[in-house]
Amino acid sequence: MKIRIKGDSVRFRLTQSEVKTLSENGEIYDSTNFGTTKFNYGVVLKSNVEQLHINFENNRITLFMPEANGRSWFTNDIITFDHTLKTTAGNNLYLLLEKDFTCLDNTIEDQSDNYPNPKLS
Repeated sequence: MKIRIKGDSVRFRLTQSEVKTLSENGEIYDSTNFGTTKFNYGVVLKSNVEQLHINFENNRITLFMPEANGRSWFTNDIITFDHTLKTTAGNNLYLLLEKDFTCLDNTIEDQSDNYPNPKLS
């Protein structure tokens, strides 16, 4: 699972096995250990949300996805889900959840579990 944060935008990218785990188990988590602090992040299916929603507390970002969408995501062709959330501070926070495709350029990261990039066909 990858997270890209830029300004008021948060993007989660999941590999094939991560999408499968999310669809089957209803949640998936990962973390980054900074030595003295551990940063946790995950995606959770939730029955009472209609759009993507996000929470940040106790060094954890949790992206909530509507359960109906998440349960079938692994078996369908939908690539992305997005939503712009108005925060309590009044700003717009853009949320994006997407399947992770293999990169078009050379990279050293393991992409064996990524979705095939349709631009490489």
